[in-house]
Amino acid sequence: MNQPQLSAIFNQENWNTVSRNLLTKMIAEFTYEAILTPQPVETDEKKIRYRLPLSDGVEYTFQAEQRVFDSIRVFPETIQREENGRIEPALSPIRFLLDLQKAVAISPETAGHLIREYHHTLVADAHILEKKQRRNTDLTQLDYAQLEGEMEGHPWITYNKGRIGFGYQDYRSYAPEQQQPVQLDWIAVSRKRADFHAVKGLDYPTLIQGEIGDEQLEHFRQVLRDQQVNPDDYWFLPVHEWQWDRYIIPLFAEDLAEKTIIPLGRGLDQYLPQQSIRTFVNTSHRNKHHVKLPMSILNTLVYRGLPGERTVLAPKITDYIKGIWNSDSFLRDECRVILPGEIASLNVDHPYFSHLPGAPYQYLEMLGCIWRESIYSYLEEGEKPITLASLLHVDSDGTPLVTQWVEQSGLSLEEWLERLFAVLLPPLLHYLYRYGVVFSPHGQNTILVLKDSIPHRLAIKDFVDDVNVSDQPLPELADLPQDLKTVLRSEPPEGLCQFIFTGLFICHFRYLSDLLETEAQYPEASFWSGVRKTILAYQERFDHLRERFELFDLLRPRFTKLCLNRNRMLDYGYADGDDRPHASEHGKVTNVLAETAEVKGV
Repeated sequence: MNQPQLSAIFNQENWNTVSRNLLTKMIAEFTYEAILTPQPVETDEKKIRYRLPLSDGVEYTFQAEQRVFDSIRVFPETIQREENGRIEPALSPIRFLLDLQKAVAISPETAGHLIREYHHTLVADAHILEKKQRRNTDLTQLDYAQLEGEMEGHPWITYNKGRIGFGYQDYRSYAPEQQQPVQLDWIAVSRKRADFHAVKGLDYPTLIQGEIGDEQLEHFRQVLRDQQVNPDDYWFLPVHEWQWDRYIIPLFAEDLAEKTIIPLGRGLDQYLPQQSIRTFVNTSHRNKHHVKLPMSILNTLVYRGLPGERTVLAPKITDYIKGIWNSDSFLRDECRVILPGEIASLNVDHPYFSHLPGAPYQYLEMLGCIWRESIYSYLEEGEKPITLASLLHVDSDGTPLVTQWVEQSGLSLEEWLERLFAVLLPPLLHYLYRYGVVFSPHGQNTILVLKDSIPHRLAIKDFVDDVNVSDQPLPELADLPQDLKTVLRSEPPEGLCQFIFTGLFICHFRYLSDLLETEAQYPEASFWSGVRKTILAYQERFDHLRERFELFDLLRPRFTKLCLNRNRMLDYGYADGDDRPHASEHGKVTNVLAETAEVKGV
């Protein structure tokens, strides 16, 4: 990149903007997670002025409004920092981290790695801001895969684009917001060392022929014959060039020497990376499978590999989830929910790490592939899929993308939200109440299908990582295969509810209701009243499940508060453990759905 391009991205005004935005997010989310406890000092109408004393005589002050779920909305321009009697506007999130490090007992090791992740996040945010400033694209017209590249990362996690492992050129080449098409490399792996699995009715030859075509398939087989091996003794799978260069060659060199792994060449199709970084949409042939590959970078809370035991069972989980759908007319015929399945998988264990008890989990997830059905293959005429995360997107002029779709639909905002809730909630509630099964329906996993800009259908994906089941003796789970019981997390009732309560309500709707109150003057109380009414309407219709409504009580007054920033900052840190870290639990959160009943009388 040349100097003029760098100057357009990294200039003082833009850096101040993204820095203050990140600082604002840190104060709000650390307050929500009770990492910080700012003290209210005065109230001006709805705005409350807070002071936040930290260590060594440093103090921050800011104004904020109360929001649902014990959250606050912080006003960026009001944040000030005081030290030794000197007061100045606060801009730097890194300075803020250093100021609070002693006050909240963040270890120097963790703080050091966080500084790195925050810098990576700011670099990405600067690129995103510069792109917004020069863009005149109507995002409502973008294709699903392209729209994913306009998203800005996890709304809750403050170090949401840390991407440890990527250099700057890697970021420019592979980050989803850069929207750079990639072609995948292909390798052959000895069938003695790899496990291939597929859903019922699909075999390996059919899958591979459909993915690369007869001509390239024959070319790859000839490469193997030239290596004096039998092509029928190998599986073919794609790998990402970053993973190949950084992990496969260095750590699987012995396999290369022994011809257990043989490089075949580059595939012909082009792909766009999605928000997860490791999932790729085929843009050359939209109906071909989406591909999920290991990308061993540390981003948000985990390394972005593919856990071997889950990869192996991905197709069986798909068969199980779709089996429920197929036998339930409400899900199949009325909701017409779309379930893009993980229909085939290949997993390759490392020859040595896999035999090391307690090995860091990142070294057990380095090589494999999951093929997922394309969302495009399910669409009917006039349907347009969008990532749910896009409802939180705001253009450079301050216009929310969601209000643009509302305007195009011809509906009022209230009517549009009624349709949104009616599309999203009943299928998720039905899987929970009727079958004791949950997805993780956060903004990245959930696809909203619009028709005429109106919410029309729900698609939910990522079964292998995020399907969980009840630990209660429900008759619907009695026949769950033992191997799925071993891999799928079994949760107590509140824990199971958390996947909807925290995954959807806290992690997405909390921000959407705030955005609509701030930018569209739509009261949060009305938003959450609509959510509650949708839940009650489902419960009234399926009254025979009322014992399940009490067991899986989404309307309870308080829930255990799950925390994502606290996990990295105070609990797990940057330990290289043998299992993926999970959200921390700290205190309780007030459930607005219970509060709404009192306020609105519903």
